[in-house]
This record gives sequence, C-alpha cells and structure tokens, in this order.
Amino acid sequence: MNNSTEASGTSPATLLVGLVLALAGIMGLFLVANAQDGAMAFHGYLFVAFCALGVFWMIKRHYDEAAGVVEVEGDVRYNNAVVRAGVIASLFWGVVGFLAGLTVALQLAFPELNFHLPWTNFGRLRPVHTSAVIFAFGGNVLIATSFHVVQRTCRARLAGDWAPWFIFWGYQLFIVLAASGYVLGVTQSKEYAEPEWYIDLWLTIVWVVYLLVFLGTLMKRREPHIYVANWFYLAFIVTIAMLHIVNNLAVPVALTGSKSYQLFAGVQDALTQWWYGHNAVGFFLTAGFLGIMYYFVPKQANRPVYSYRLSIVHFWSLIFLYIWAGPHHLHYTALPDWAQTLGMTFSIMLWMPSWGGMINGLMTLSGAWDKLRTDPILRMLAVSVAFYGMSTFEGPVMSIKAVNSLSHYTDWTVGHVHSGALGWVGFVSFGALYYLVPKLWNRERLYSLALVSLHFWTATIGIVLYITAMWVSGILQGLMWRAYDSLGFLEYSFVETVEAMHPFYVIRALGGLLYVIGAVIMVYNCWRTIRGDLKEEGRIGAPAAGPAVSAAE
Repeated sequence: MNNSTEASGTSPATLLVGLVLALAGIMGLFLVANAQDGAMAFHGYLFVAFCALGVFWMIKRHYDEAAGVVEVEGDVRYNNAVVRAGVIASLFWGVVGFLAGLTVALQLAFPELNFHLPWTNFGRLRPVHTSAVIFAFGGNVLIATSFHVVQRTCRARLAGDWAPWFIFWGYQLFIVLAASGYVLGVTQSKEYAEPEWYIDLWLTIVWVVYLLVFLGTLMKRREPHIYVANWFYLAFIVTIAMLHIVNNLAVPVALTGSKSYQLFAGVQDALTQWWYGHNAVGFFLTAGFLGIMYYFVPKQANRPVYSYRLSIVHFWSLIFLYIWAGPHHLHYTALPDWAQTLGMTFSIMLWMPSWGGMINGLMTLSGAWDKLRTDPILRMLAVSVAFYGMSTFEGPVMSIKAVNSLSHYTDWTVGHVHSGALGWVGFVSFGALYYLVPKLWNRERLYSLALVSLHFWTATIGIVLYITAMWVSGILQGLMWRAYDSLGFLEYSFVETVEAMHPFYVIRALGGLLYVIGAVIMVYNCWRTIRGDLKEEGRIGAPAAGPAVSAAE
C-alpha cells in the first residue's frame, strides 16, 4: 500500500517541485528576454534548459515508480539512487577540478599557456579550479556521503521523495552557473565566494532544502542515538548556510544584470570575507569531512570508534574555536591589532581539538593495523587522517605573527592549503568513494585493489612533490622579499623573485599531473566495478602462511 502511494506521484511535495521548476523556467525566459549582459542571458538559457529537463525527468521517474522500480534493504527502502548519482558526479567533477588545477599550475610555470585570451587566462581559470575542487568535487562527496550515512545510521529513508533529487540537480546547476560565470568574467572577486548575487540566491534555496531533508531524516530515525558523524554533517550544513548568507549580502545594480556591490566595505568587508573564507575551510573542508572519517574509517577497518567521549569533546571544541580564527588571514593589514591577536590565539588553540580528531581517527585502527598492508582503501583513509593532523599543526604555526610575517602572500600558504586539500580532503573522499561504489551497485568488491594501491602511491608521490616544492619556494620567496643590502635597499627585484620560482612551479605541475593520473585510475576502476567486472589478482601484501590456529584459540 505504501509503495502504491509513493508511486502515485501526486503528493504535495511533487506538485511543489513542479511549481518551483515552472517558476524558475519563467524566470529564465524573463532573463533571456531582458538581460543587460551576455553572461546573464546565457545563464537564463541554462535555467530554462534545467527546468525543461527537470520536468521530463519527473515524468520519467513517475512512470518508473508506477512500474514498481523500488529498492528495499531489510525493512527500509533507502534512497540509494540519489547517492549513486552523487558518487558519479563526484568522480566527474573531481577529474575536471584536478585538470583545471593542473592547467593553472602549468600557466604559472609557462605563461604562454594563457593563450592571450580572456576566457583562458589564469585570473579566470584559477577560481574555476578552486570552486570545482572544493564545491563541485568536495560538495558532491559531502552530499552523497551525508545522504548515505544519515540513512544507514538512522535506519530511515531520506525525507522527501523529490527533495533529495532537487538538491542534487540544483547543486549541479549551481556548479555550472558558477564555473561558466568565472570564464565569462562574472565574479565578486571574493575568495571561495566568487559567484554573483543571483547564483548565490539559487544556492541558498538549494542549501535550505538540503538542511530540511537532513533534519527531516534525523527526526524520523528509528535509532534513539544520533551517531557522531551526523553531528559533524549537521554542523557543516548549518554553519555554511550562515556563512554564505552573511558574506554574500550584496546590492545588485539591476535585477537583469550580473553585477552587484557588496553590502560591507573596507575593513568590515575584509573581516567578513575571512570570517567566511577560513570557516569555509573549517566547516566545509573540515567538519563535513570529519563526518566522513567518523563513518567510513570504522566501517572499512571493521572497528568501533576509538573514543565516543573524545569525539564529542572534539566536536564542541572545534565548533566553538574555528568560528573565531579568520582574522589570522589579515595579519599586518588595517585590521585592528587586537582582532589580529584574537584570531591568532584561537588559531593556536585549534591545534588541540584538531589533533583530538586525528588521534580518534588513527586510534580507531587499534587492533586492525595489520589491515594497512592488505587493504589499500583503509591505507588511503589512514593517510588522509595523518595529513589532517599535519595540516592542522602547520596552520596554527603559520597563524603566529612572527611566522606569518615570512609566510604571508607566499607559496608556503599554497603548499599548506594543498597539503590539507590533496592529502586530507582528497584521500578521505577517495576512500569513501571506493567503499561506496561496490556497496551501491551490489558488487562483490572493487574491480581491482591493485589499481587502488597504484592510485594511492601515484597520488602520494604527487602530493609530496607538490607541497615540498611549495614549502621551499614559499620560504625562498619570503626571504628574498625581506632581503636588504648594506644601504637599506631591496636586494632583489620582484622579477628576480618570480624567476627564482620557475623550477619549483615545474615540480608543482609534475606533482599535480601525478595526482590527476591517480584520479583517472580511480575513475577507470570505479567504472569497471559498476559494470560488474572483477580482475583476478592476488591478495595485496598477504603474509606468508603461518602455523594454524585452533578454534579454541
């Protein structure tokens, strides 16, 4: 009876989604007809296309459900389809984002690769890279894993029939709008917050629905206990919503034009931006992915979380401290000195809860350390936690004013960001996706564990090349900028400092290339797994046969 009710497709939620699509389509047509610039007109066409495809997709889903195409696991009908879509989107955007990063890295080493075109220059492609990696790849991983985890830990289907799909496709539209806007020159020029006002509004709608679906699923859970991973996911969703809305308050020049002006100005704008920017790292790239760690590391290791008490202490201390750490990005600027010192103090204090999470993740492997020799997925997850610990030690050190006077505006900052992004975010995402693909497509195992191991070592070597090159070049930059001769004049011109960076930029590009190759290996492995292929291979790192152990032992 429940199946027939859900298959009817005439629920109020379904009608509401259809109404939203219709209104969005009408708005798109209005923008196409009245747009004041080409970018806005192009985005109007994208809205129209999105809504038209959405309507056709709803019709198809209606007939699929009416035909009885359902998924049942035990006594719970999980919504696995949207999670599968999220996994595929994550793999796709990951490769796109990494290729964009490789492109801009090569542009820094070989400026001719800008091609003297406005759409291909570094200034426009660099935000394409950051947004594609953080929001497209990372965002899809977070949405997919959060939908999977909240269902399994609550033993409840995702709230809403159509809302999860609206979140998924609406988020893909946001990605396309943002990336195409950057290439066309539509940007607010704010780090991690480049999309213009109307794209921000669309993301706000999608994100609010995301929050409601997550909360709705928690509210109808069959488990009395809320697993710790859901704490981190919920903190990430709520905080990012607050950060996004406040930092993107703007006044559009016209409702049919892409340009807007920020509500804040001067020091207030800078402080608001880095309150947002640092906590985009703290809650999007840290809290959300800690949710992944707290579910997938125990599952892959087949061990319980080392300390649930530590996870709660880690959660509340991290949430409280991270929100105040943004001013360390504004050392030696017009920001009042007391605010800079406050940001530095909270940043140093962040070391403790961050390492609490790292210790909890690594100690979860207690009794299962031997699996690191034979399980490359678990090895990738464990190394991601180690990179998390390293980058969260380096960050507080760099926030100290004396250190920051050397590191600020140098490539050392780039190396620090990428040690966390490539090592922590990338590896924990890869581990989660490797875990999910066989589960979601009902396969015995991945196509090839040897390819996972190859991906691990290729990407690890790439990370080491990348971050060591940036550490050396960054410190060299800082020292060259601060070098004075006996007369008190600068010893090096800016051009000389740029020339000195060239070999390190080449090494960085090589590291990025290896990381891209690793991602392509992963996509191939997952594709063969989805097809149902299995590669015959020996057990990786299998120990030599030992004496038999009796059943009594």
